[in-house]
Amino acid sequence: MLEQDKNPFKNLQGDLKDVPPELRKKVMEDVATAKLIMELTGLFTGSFAAIIEGMLKTKSKPNKI
Repeated sequence: MLEQDKNPFKNLQGDLKDVPPELRKKVMEDVATAKLIMELTGLFTGSFAAIIEGMLKTKSKPNKI
């Protein structure tokens, strides 16, 4: 019961510590890789969406009277 009553956010008020440089480098590389994958995915999925949209559009024929 005592564990439940403790506020976990009070533990966050302590001093912040610097992360090791090798861990920071790995995290930054992972973020860069994820950003690259997201940009490539957006590039290809955007192209496919435009192609499919162009294929599905029907051109209306002018009415001849």
